[in-house]
Amino acid sequence: MAMTDAEPSPYGSWPSPITGQLIVSEVVSLGQVQTDGDCVYWLEVRPSEAGRSVVVRQRPGASREDCIPTPYSARTRVHEYGGGSYVAAAGRIYFTHFQDQRLYSLRPGEAPVAVTAPGPLRYADLTLDTARGRLIAVVEDHSHPGEPRNSLGAIQLGDGQVRTLASGADFYAAPALSPDGRWLAWLSWSHPDMPWDGTELWLAEVAPDGALHASCHVAGSREESVFQPQWSPEGQLYFVSDRSGWWNLYRLSEGAVEAVTALDAELGLPQWVLGLSTYAFSSPDRVVCSYQRGGSSRLALIDTRSLEMRDLETGLSSIASVRALPGKAFVVGASPTGPAAVVGVVPETGEHWTVRAAARLDLDPGYLSVPEPIAFPTSRGETAYAFFYPPRNRDCAGPSDELPPLLVMSHGGPTGTTSNALDLRIQFWTSRGSAVVDVNYRGSTGYGRGYRQRLYGEWGVLDVDDCVHAARYLVSQHRVDGHRLAIRGSSAGGYTTLAALTFTDAFQAGASHYGVSDLEALARETHKFESRYLDKLIGPYSQCQDLYRVRSPIHAARRLDYPVIFFQGAEDRIVPPDQAEAMVEALRDKGLPVAYVLFEGEQHGFRRGENIRRALEAELSFYGQVFGFKPADELEPVKVENLAGP
Repeated sequence: MAMTDAEPSPYGSWPSPITGQLIVSEVVSLGQVQTDGDCVYWLEVRPSEAGRSVVVRQRPGASREDCIPTPYSARTRVHEYGGGSYVAAAGRIYFTHFQDQRLYSLRPGEAPVAVTAPGPLRYADLTLDTARGRLIAVVEDHSHPGEPRNSLGAIQLGDGQVRTLASGADFYAAPALSPDGRWLAWLSWSHPDMPWDGTELWLAEVAPDGALHASCHVAGSREESVFQPQWSPEGQLYFVSDRSGWWNLYRLSEGAVEAVTALDAELGLPQWVLGLSTYAFSSPDRVVCSYQRGGSSRLALIDTRSLEMRDLETGLSSIASVRALPGKAFVVGASPTGPAAVVGVVPETGEHWTVRAAARLDLDPGYLSVPEPIAFPTSRGETAYAFFYPPRNRDCAGPSDELPPLLVMSHGGPTGTTSNALDLRIQFWTSRGSAVVDVNYRGSTGYGRGYRQRLYGEWGVLDVDDCVHAARYLVSQHRVDGHRLAIRGSSAGGYTTLAALTFTDAFQAGASHYGVSDLEALARETHKFESRYLDKLIGPYSQCQDLYRVRSPIHAARRLDYPVIFFQGAEDRIVPPDQAEAMVEALRDKGLPVAYVLFEGEQHGFRRGENIRRALEAELSFYGQVFGFKPADELEPVKVENLAGP
């Protein structure tokens, strides 16, 4: 709540120190933690450097240092979403440079040297095979007509030659070489499955000549999702599986699969990107892991002999990218009031410290809204989940006779999740006097396989229902103004936004960030990784074309009667600009208030600081014009066509 002696001021018009400029100039994205020797590495995505992805190193007793020089950017386009773009091993860094997708090698402080020649191959999920002088990686070949071909390959460091190790499946991930170099484990899956539906874990012996012999299937099927195979220091194979209905930790013991944990919680993640890690060995008999329950993450320590598990008190509620050195672990973590950071942890004691914070912030807590987890009734007698953020600003209070507007957020994926970690983009809204509810609709991860698959066949129905019911629940609790309800989302969340605005009358405005409006176009035109995703979410396109049209907002634009703003990257190959532009034209033709902001040079998701800032401020300007409040910020107004009505 705001301070009791604050002057009443209309919701939405509160002055806030959490500005668009602060968000893009003081904040970086952190991920892909790695360890090598006594050093810890991570990846920083910097909006202030046009979204460049920089490998950073921290050595004991030394200042952190950038490891790859400008203009290099460690980012791969395998599966289009990337991930696993670098590996730090044996004192060197190997990475994929975004501009040309070639592999490069360097020692920190030296200039990068190309490992591979220019060409149609992309590389990700790198692991160093020291004994054979090569990298093992996921290789994606774009030299053939139609879909690219994926395989597991070995890249010789001397001449850059690529040798196929495993092929035949549509997708590969997570190659893991045993400590003695004798065994290789990996994941594979094929259409129409996504990696959170069903993957297979394979194991093969690595022959002296580097070929794989006697490949055998260890775990996984079309009904079981396996995640992150990893070897213990003593050479035992561990992995995460959802065979119980929840992603738990298992290991291969004398040829049989043995459960290490048995939790109603998630130790795995949806593999939208490669290189994910939720557990690591801090010693031969200690595993540090993160698990998610009820939308919040915890860090825990497992004794691999007794299988005893105990939580570590770190204060973090969102934890990813778990890696370890002897006696230490490193994660990317955040809390509801603290920004994301690379955090070091002593597993035996829980002692922890910040290695690198994502934001250099000096904000009074009085400007931060602390999220409240809510479970609310939704359609079909079921329950859905969300985090509610009431407006909060230590200097302002709303009028006594007024309730705040509500911004409903629908996350992307749709197989994804939202957490209660501090997100300045949410605080941007709440500190100006808008309430926010961030919805983990049915289909979200973190609540078990059953909840995750609840959306199958129902995309555009149950996710919309849950966003609508979240808003109505808060209206019924007299916490928000039922006449000023907006919905926003990105990518798949943009589709949920457009579907909610088109097929329901629950919201009075919305914002679609590179959202899907035409499901048929998405099914026909999207990239390989997602080309069969809709088979599960809606149904096979060849059999369900009518359903694709019925659920596409573009074919029902006549039913949409509310203002919408669209944001789009001009180079987006996942949801191309023509999806947004067709919707904009339909709303123009109908005479509805509409705004369109196109960003040149951006792809699926905005990475350049100036564009992130413009999107935030333009959306604020849009809501101000639509809901009739004047933002306190000095903004470049966004042009809203037809605002006065037809």
